[in-house]
Amino acid sequence: MTDFAEIKAEFDAYVGAIGYATMVTVDAKGRPRTRILIPVWETVDGRPLGWLATYRTPVKAAHLAANPHTSFSYWKPGNNSAAVDATAEWVGDLEVKRHVWDLYRRTSPPGAGYDLGRFWRSPADPKLHVLRLEPYRIQVIRGLDLRSRIWKA
Repeated sequence: MTDFAEIKAEFDAYVGAIGYATMVTVDAKGRPRTRILIPVWETVDGRPLGWLATYRTPVKAAHLAANPHTSFSYWKPGNNSAAVDATAEWVGDLEVKRHVWDLYRRTSPPGAGYDLGRFWRSPADPKLHVLRLEPYRIQVIRGLDLRSRIWKA
């Protein structure tokens, strides 16, 4: 499907219930690396857009510089799941950081308790980095019967 609205409610519900996502990047030799993070998602002009407040570690920065494609997997036993394939781009603009700071405050998944103020002083903190996540494929899988629906850009 190409209309994100067809799976948006499911995607939002699954991501909200699970909270934490496994992020995958790939090194220069094609080897995957995973880490657990909490991106936030919004819909802009009918399309999903993700943001990740994070530290710019040497490994993550090197992986994304060589290959900006990443994948996020939301899963927990006996639950629904979601997978997001996206391209990632570092964004350093202070207004974007303020927007992302506010998004985390308003939309962090319940139970995740992710207030960016626990890790960074403010949106202007030089240790706070933001990744813009442009999904090109999102899959939602209902745990009850493994029904799968896929959105593609």
